[in-house]
Amino acid sequence: MTRFIDLSIPITNNVVSDPDVMRPKITYMTHQDTWQQIAAFFPGLEKADLPDGEGWAVEMLELSTHNGTHMDAPWHYHSTTDDGARPAPSIDEAPLDRFLRPGVKLDFSAMADGHVVTAAEVEAELDRIAYQLQPLDIVLVQSGAIYGTEKFIHQGVGLGEEATLYLTEQGIEVVGTDAWSWDAPFSLTAQRWAETRDPGIIWEGHKAGRIRPYYQIEKLTNLAALPSHGFTVSCFPVKIERASAGWIRAVAMVED
Repeated sequence: MTRFIDLSIPITNNVVSDPDVMRPKITYMTHQDTWQQIAAFFPGLEKADLPDGEGWAVEMLELSTHNGTHMDAPWHYHSTTDDGARPAPSIDEAPLDRFLRPGVKLDFSAMADGHVVTAAEVEAELDRIAYQLQPLDIVLVQSGAIYGTEKFIHQGVGLGEEATLYLTEQGIEVVGTDAWSWDAPFSLTAQRWAETRDPGIIWEGHKAGRIRPYYQIEKLTNLAALPSHGFTVSCFPVKIERASAGWIRAVAMVED
């Protein structure tokens, strides 16, 4: 029997999962508010003509393509990829056959917030779960960030350039995290930046996409419910022309 596990957070006004400048806004219109919208299509229609005087329910949203559970395209990270050999693809150019694939979960949730995971630590985790990566596996990272808790955007580990390139060298083209970002939280990276002034640490996991392209899911949830491997991930992005990202309904399918 197949068990479906929802890996997606909702788009909501009520839980803070983005910085204030990026928060989504949903305006709800109820059955009592909208009969005039229907009447616009049917001149002369009155509210009393509709069953129970009700119109339809509809919502208007103000969103970034990076709100909610979403997938980044290489265009988000840099204008070019493959070491500058070609323009980075946008989300509408994403190859659909990459988004229904075997999944593997790497659990770094015991590590400190802000830690930048290394290639050696990825290898150690793969050894721990006794799994050898296969090309086009979807690699999900349990980061230690917990959706719905205070300061979510400051939680979790990040994967830097070294670990990201290690994965893409193995033929991995889709990755994901349950943190706000694939990289370590900006607030914690900023502390390191203040000490070192090393620009190489800023958004380094994302920027690895300029060397080798990959697609990246952010703000997953329920990764603790997954086994380390032996499941399938479905994560098709919404097709938005020339966009840097698209929303997804990420779902894992586990065969019990």
